[in-house]
Amino acid sequence: MSTSHEGSEVPDWFPDWAPTPLAHRQDATATQAHDIPRWNPFTAQAGAGLRPTLSQETTPQPTPTGLAPPGGLAPAISQTEASARRVSAVTAEAEGETGYTYAEEIRIVVQPSQDRLVKRKLRGIHLFMITINATLGTGLYWRGGQILELGGPLAVLLAFLIVGILAWAVMQCITELLCIWPVPGAMSVYVSEFVDTELGIAVGVAYWFTYSVSFAALIATTAALLDFWPGIKDNRAIDGGITYFLIPLVLVGTNAFGIQTYGWIEVFFGSLKITMLIIIMITLIVIKGKAVNSSRGDMTGEYWGDATAFDTVAAKDWGTALMMCLSFATFAYVGVEIIAASALEAKWPKRRTAEDRVDSDISRRSNDTLIGSSVKFSAIYISVLATIAYSVSGALVSLDISRADCQLPRLSWLTEEADNCSVAQDQHSETSTASAFVIIAQQSGTPHLADIFNVFLIFTALTCANTNLYVASRTLFGLTSRLEGGKGQPWLLRILAWFGRTNHRKVPMRAMVFSAIAFWWVPFLQLKEGIGPDTAIGMFIEVLAEMGSVGVLIVWACQCLAFIRYYHCIYRHRVVLEAQRIAQVRRWDKGDWKDYPYRSHGQPFVAYLALVGCVAVMFVANGAALWSGFHVLPFLSSYLIVMVFFGLWVLLKLFRGAKWSLVDLSKPSHVVKKFKDLHDIRLGAS
Repeated sequence: MSTSHEGSEVPDWFPDWAPTPLAHRQDATATQAHDIPRWNPFTAQAGAGLRPTLSQETTPQPTPTGLAPPGGLAPAISQTEASARRVSAVTAEAEGETGYTYAEEIRIVVQPSQDRLVKRKLRGIHLFMITINATLGTGLYWRGGQILELGGPLAVLLAFLIVGILAWAVMQCITELLCIWPVPGAMSVYVSEFVDTELGIAVGVAYWFTYSVSFAALIATTAALLDFWPGIKDNRAIDGGITYFLIPLVLVGTNAFGIQTYGWIEVFFGSLKITMLIIIMITLIVIKGKAVNSSRGDMTGEYWGDATAFDTVAAKDWGTALMMCLSFATFAYVGVEIIAASALEAKWPKRRTAEDRVDSDISRRSNDTLIGSSVKFSAIYISVLATIAYSVSGALVSLDISRADCQLPRLSWLTEEADNCSVAQDQHSETSTASAFVIIAQQSGTPHLADIFNVFLIFTALTCANTNLYVASRTLFGLTSRLEGGKGQPWLLRILAWFGRTNHRKVPMRAMVFSAIAFWWVPFLQLKEGIGPDTAIGMFIEVLAEMGSVGVLIVWACQCLAFIRYYHCIYRHRVVLEAQRIAQVRRWDKGDWKDYPYRSHGQPFVAYLALVGCVAVMFVANGAALWSGFHVLPFLSSYLIVMVFFGLWVLLKLFRGAKWSLVDLSKPSHVVKKFKDLHDIRLGAS
């Protein structure tokens, strides 16, 4: 290591928020590599815990019994290829009430293998629009009419509001962790580190499955939307050749662009999607206004005369119908959490030099805390914006069409229908749609308005599928990017590690292609004649599509549990964390308030309520469809993925020979090391 580095620059891979190496500090004294004392934990004497300093005196200072070394053990050098190494010394002194003096700490920064890195190029606007494209999907346009028919106007409003509040509460928990550790596979990492390792792996697999299967389901949805036009309906050449084969290829190609280009594509798509939603909402208001003027009625009209009317065939009472509506509304909110999947490519803030800082910033807010500003807005407010959009749109739909309208979609597993619906359905046999928005446009009599609305829906489905493929690929990459698949490793581990690599554009192409083809074959099953919910193939397709929303509920619940254990962990060890100056986990350190990136509201009560809400929707609301009688389709749709998830967790425990216990967070030394390991993962991901 050279002793003189004047005029040299910090390499591009070195994170903006990391401490500047000694060689690049103007006021640092050059130190020869052989002068730096080595910390050897195997030869350290009992009771000696602090790392030696960079001074000539390297005698370790005594550490009080029971207190871990302030710096923990020096991180081991990674087995991956390292192209550069830098040594920095960080001095931490905390004298006063604790009475401890902490010596300097040797930190060795190792560059990870380049083919396991992504580019951090996504700005706040990119992250916001990626989340918009995933959240504002077909859930509103298709499920809104189904909820209206099932539970009536009031159920539409309540279902979207209640699930929206639940989504906001879940995101409060995720955001607080995400602002500290925007790491690859964040959803899996949080659960592994604070709850259970094998459970975290199962969460990662469930999350990948949700978005991979949703990609295929949205392709099938696109085919159903194209069937609205009689010339395309039941055309196997168009369905098989264009919709099921060519369109997925185009979406794979879109995801193959570099992340910066892909980000701007998402901004363009997201802007159009928001514009289309606003146009639809304004059009619904105009349609209602014309109806009021022609009939001289009031804005609520006759449709809200019985706000709690419900489908008596599907449910015995309105309360049961509302529970079922909550289950359906959850599907619309799938995607609010994907900021956790895209945050690993968020752009780090520029390095701030001492000259650029104001007095209040020095030693108050480190550069690494600024990453929270990139992800914070989308993580906090996307659930709020989605709740407003869904609730307002759902209310407008309930004003423009009666829940008794025979064109509204009904539950596929119910065969009983009112006699007066048969004639109405025959009259509209040439055009079919499950969207209440398109039905309202048809009934308004405005030429081509229904066609325009249907084009909007197709665009919504395709852009949502594009984003789902992105999320699935980043989730799989996050699960496998830190696996070591070299010689001597088991064959399964080598295969999984193969997916954790990126190409020359820093795009995880292997993970993306596999995520696309994993369920690509499912829509092709619909080419078989006679497919319906009462057939084995039809039931399989519908169950697979429905499993996505339940999978997200499992992930949400596990994130809330991870946050609860994290919260109690840092509260229990707050004195040690503050004394040792562990960065970004000192939630109660008033003296360095700005070091903690984001404090969510009402914790830990919000986290407990969110956990209870997720479990209630998963087991109670999803099971409400069975209260009037057992049906195979809703049972499998609601509980199959739950059984598979817990089965996978058990298999992982048995395969890995792991203990049936939660992660131990009781020892301060283990907690300090855990937080430093997470900081290292974040550093390696940059």
